[in-house]
Amino acid sequence: MATIHTCEIEEGDDFMLDFEQFVSEQEIFYFGTDMEFKIPVPIVILVCEGDIDTISHISKALQGKIPVIIMKGSGNAADLVLDYIDDPDILRKNVSIILNIELDDPKFSNLENNLQTIRDNWDLVGVFDLDRDDPHVLSGIAGKAIVSCWSVKRSSRYSNPDVQEKEKQTAGTNKHMSQSASKSFCMDLIDHDQLVKGLKWGSRPYVQSPNFCTSTSLPLYFYFGYQILQAKPLMKECGDVLLLEALKANRCDYVRVLLDRGVKFNIDNLSELYEQTISCQDCKFKEQDCLHFKWILYQIPTAKTLCLQLLQTGKIKERNITMNGKTTKKNTKHVSVISATKKLCCEILGYEEYMQGETFTDESIADVLLWSIFVNRKELAEICWLRGKDQLLTGLVCSAILKELSNNASNVKEQVLSKDLEDHSKIFQGRCLSIMDRMYEENTKQAIDLMDTQTVVWGIHSSPLTFAYENFMYDVVAHTCSQKYMNKQWYNRLSPKIVPFLKSALSKPRKFIFAPRTKYLLNYVIFFFVLAMYSDFVLTSIGDPFYDTIKAHVFEYSMYVWAVGDFIEELIACFGCKNTPGRSHRGYWSRVLRHLNDFWNVVDLLSFLLLTIALCVRHAYPVPPTFTFARNMFALSLLVMYLRILEVFLIHRIMGPTIIMIKEMLKDLLRFLIIAVVVVLGVGIYYHANMWPDHQSIWSDDWNNWRIWSIIYFPYWQLYAELNLETVDGNGPTNCTKNRTIWENDPSKTGCSQEDWTVQAIAGIYVLFSNLLLVNLVIAMFSYTFERVQENSEKLWHFQRYTVICDYNRRIPSPFNLIPRLVQLIFLLKRDRSCDIKIGHTEIDLMNTKEKRKKSALQKNFQKIISFRSYNTK
Repeated sequence: MATIHTCEIEEGDDFMLDFEQFVSEQEIFYFGTDMEFKIPVPIVILVCEGDIDTISHISKALQGKIPVIIMKGSGNAADLVLDYIDDPDILRKNVSIILNIELDDPKFSNLENNLQTIRDNWDLVGVFDLDRDDPHVLSGIAGKAIVSCWSVKRSSRYSNPDVQEKEKQTAGTNKHMSQSASKSFCMDLIDHDQLVKGLKWGSRPYVQSPNFCTSTSLPLYFYFGYQILQAKPLMKECGDVLLLEALKANRCDYVRVLLDRGVKFNIDNLSELYEQTISCQDCKFKEQDCLHFKWILYQIPTAKTLCLQLLQTGKIKERNITMNGKTTKKNTKHVSVISATKKLCCEILGYEEYMQGETFTDESIADVLLWSIFVNRKELAEICWLRGKDQLLTGLVCSAILKELSNNASNVKEQVLSKDLEDHSKIFQGRCLSIMDRMYEENTKQAIDLMDTQTVVWGIHSSPLTFAYENFMYDVVAHTCSQKYMNKQWYNRLSPKIVPFLKSALSKPRKFIFAPRTKYLLNYVIFFFVLAMYSDFVLTSIGDPFYDTIKAHVFEYSMYVWAVGDFIEELIACFGCKNTPGRSHRGYWSRVLRHLNDFWNVVDLLSFLLLTIALCVRHAYPVPPTFTFARNMFALSLLVMYLRILEVFLIHRIMGPTIIMIKEMLKDLLRFLIIAVVVVLGVGIYYHANMWPDHQSIWSDDWNNWRIWSIIYFPYWQLYAELNLETVDGNGPTNCTKNRTIWENDPSKTGCSQEDWTVQAIAGIYVLFSNLLLVNLVIAMFSYTFERVQENSEKLWHFQRYTVICDYNRRIPSPFNLIPRLVQLIFLLKRDRSCDIKIGHTEIDLMNTKEKRKKSALQKNFQKIISFRSYNTK
């Protein structure tokens, strides 16, 4: 039980100074009673403003080796002391200006002596600038002053022979920590178990700004703990406990130095790390909303598994405490927590967890890095990233995870957290770009090869360039290293010039045939021939005698054969083998969404769909009435195929950005149409209700005669200044009838409109609104899109170029693909093996060779060296 002492302080009494001295001489068990380690009570005097008596108090306190912190900018005595330290010659002038008093010679001499004492003991004084220093710096200043005073006090005590003799007699009972703790303490009484218990005793506050922390920042737990570990040969044996506490408290300085000293993170503590940094102690998801970071993760289904495992771990820890107060061996289930975090990582990014060929070496630093990403601790993430492996791919994965977490936070209206996560994502992407620059300067060949080196990071099997492409990292895809690699793939290591490239067809026929550039050109040459045959077929009437000739049938069925082959290639592009170049182990649903995200893939699928509909109508119901609908579908499919011609220009450096600009403007146009449809329907219904008030039937048997077409007809064409004023005025339309019986019995007949002045008024307002507001709105949207695409045209073009290269790296032009794909399918079904093994050698096969392992180790070391170089040049 705490004891309270009551005392009275009289004017002019030195009781406060004596009390401070008394407190500074008391000792406490800093690491709990289980560990025989005592230190003096930390005490520091804060000086803010004050008068002459305050200066005297500071002087006496420093003589008693009590640390002092002066608040610069607080005025009065505090600023007078600091001005004296800077320039003692202007003391008398400053006394009259700052303190606004006049002193006689004895008082002035006493003041000067006190200031000189302060100057002589300036090593024990800390200064905090109220105007310039960050508030988080105060903790480090206070800790440094306290430790300095203890060091000076102990040095002065050991310089006295009487004190030395007394210390020898009491050695082992008083163990004061100092700067030379390893020499002045008898550490033999602290064994391994006591040290572990002491380091785990109590809790440390979380540091929000680790960049402002120093080794002596409060609390002094980490300073003392590190000094003890350094004095005794227990750094690697017990350092993991101090590392765990440093991670939880966000003390990056100690995390960095402990890792550099070879301390390994104990993977058994991973669940405790997640539990104390992510789990919300006071929030219940089913009963109330939680606004903490765990809530953001809880929006992801797999994160629920992690949260439940953390909760179960906490219950297991509570049950492990026995009646005798002893703790049995903990079942932290760290393996399940690691598995849950990897699955969470894969689900966030839409990848399948890759287990085959995964090594089981020490991955503790990678697990800590993933934890630091989930809790958004930027400094710790950088430390772990530098000390991990595969820095390039790992950094890209971290950037992608943070980007997705930012989107999740934005979806639940956590805008501040969303912005912070997005900034962290950009930091990691910037680090990756920085090391790519440095690698390209140091070793160009190694940097280019690294872009396609596949590895596994947290269950994600991919290469840096492929992962960047799949997650829309335009800057990475447009980087010089990436472009150099693309050129090697596009020309298949042949000359990029046209004439030498064509000559290689004779000297290196295999490379020439399988080059993506060759297959690209061949595919579109065949496409143009098919388009010409398709156009000829659509322009020919099926009932015409010409259609009975062999030529017409050849054109039609040749087009069908080509469409089947092209559709097979589209399916392979979407659902094909996972280990082929430019493809990661993603889930089927993620791959479908990624495939449909490309505008040109949607255009391709639309042309196939329309052609299938036309083919079914054409051959399933071969009766003349259906020829019109079939011809419409064939013509519409042909129109979409003509749009596909634009895709051939994407690879062109000048035309490519223009095509991309058109595609982006189509997205703006679709958004505009959503607004226009609402307005057109509203105005159209108003027109129809007042111009044809007696009309009863809206949906007739024949869809061609539905009244919805009349409803949207007039307001839609008014968008393009086709006003139709004669109808709006009640004088139309042409060939209308006023006989109600006729237009009621025959929906194809149009009744004459009635005159209504409100229709004319609404038409005037609508035309004003549509032509001045809506049209100018879409023009403004187009202008913004033009500027945005123009600004990033180079990046967008490189990104689209890589799309083409990846596609034609595995594509076989139709119809030449029909036989090879059929043989391939039979071969796979017969052998009952996955396509990644049969089509060619996979990364797993190649990694078994000594040369591949050597190359992989060289690339990993190369990345780490470059990463540390980039970090040291900051």
